[in-house]
Amino acid sequence: MDTCSTGLEPLNPEKVDAVQSNRQYKKDSKDLRDWTTIGVGGTAKNFVSATTEDEIVEAVREADNAGEPVLFLGGGSNLVISDDDFDGTVVRDTRSEYHIEHDSGCGGVVVRATGGMEWDEFVALAVQNDWSGLEALSGIPGTVGAAPVQNIGAYGQEVADTIAAVRVYDRLEQRRSTLFLSDLELGYRTSILKRSTNDPSLSDGRVWGPTGRWIVLAVEFQMTHASLSTPIGYAELARRLGVNVGDRVDQRAVRNHVLELRRGKSMLLDDENRNTFSAGSFFTNPIIPEGEARKLPDEAPKFPVRAIAPRGKAPDPKKMQPGVLKTSAAWVINHSGFDRGFKVNPDSNASLSTAHVLALTNRGGATTAELAELATVVRDGVFERWGIELVPEPIRVGWDLPPLN
Repeated sequence: MDTCSTGLEPLNPEKVDAVQSNRQYKKDSKDLRDWTTIGVGGTAKNFVSATTEDEIVEAVREADNAGEPVLFLGGGSNLVISDDDFDGTVVRDTRSEYHIEHDSGCGGVVVRATGGMEWDEFVALAVQNDWSGLEALSGIPGTVGAAPVQNIGAYGQEVADTIAAVRVYDRLEQRRSTLFLSDLELGYRTSILKRSTNDPSLSDGRVWGPTGRWIVLAVEFQMTHASLSTPIGYAELARRLGVNVGDRVDQRAVRNHVLELRRGKSMLLDDENRNTFSAGSFFTNPIIPEGEARKLPDEAPKFPVRAIAPRGKAPDPKKMQPGVLKTSAAWVINHSGFDRGFKVNPDSNASLSTAHVLALTNRGGATTAELAELATVVRDGVFERWGIELVPEPIRVGWDLPPLN
């Protein structure tokens, strides 16, 4: 039964609890290791915990005018920061608010959330209120503001499917503005927001560094009223639910099974589990020419790739990028001689997760150099075995992998 036929009240009023989204315990710390889920990073020269939109804009503008680097901090779940000190300003959005902009029953709901709101808190809110379209994105660490930058996705959903607009501070023009869905050029783990960190063509020749041209202040989502999920688009999740791909089931069931899947892979934050001291999946799934993908063994996963939406167009989930396929980074890593728990040397404090080879983990006291060495060995080993270059997913601040040999 779909709640849009019965009014705006959710079919099940029982509260949906959020899961942990960050490790921000030392609120006055300037040590960036205290603000990242992987637990590495040096000390920031300046650290601003902003409580209003004006404070965010003022801090970023002041640093830009002084010629200092800016790091805009969310949940720290997609960051690997150098152990050297950060000679600039870190700005953290502490706001955690949402507002229903429009609600018309079967016509859907438009909700605006501040960038600092924890992501799973917002997903739990959506599932509790029968706002459909985010349920498969349950349990992802981080904040609402980070979601469109990376175009987060999991288990057949992408946040691109529900975003309507993003309110931003434009560092180039030094003003606040709105980027609509058709402005964002969303694709697999990419957006114009992310590309602006290192693409000078988006900023009149300027390169911004760890945080790009646009600072996300708030995100507007458009979702349908439905107690049922969007069609299940991921085979593993469908099997767990006992349904077929394309079926719709209760949103709460989808959320619960997604959380179970993530927990089984140590991809839910858990302070008692060192596997979760990571930046999530360290490498994106490789997108390679279709001909090269066909040379991989039959058992290697191969998937079509959603086309990147061109400027002025909304993403079309049915439109695929021609001539390429996506394979599994975890599969090529595992089939290049790297098992779960792999270390470069026995004394290293960094290893692949013992639950999932796609995560690089801090076993306690790891340095960024140890993580970089591990990432380099894995990347080079995969290239030597398959001729596929793995691309890091997290933002690297103050360091990067050496060129591929």
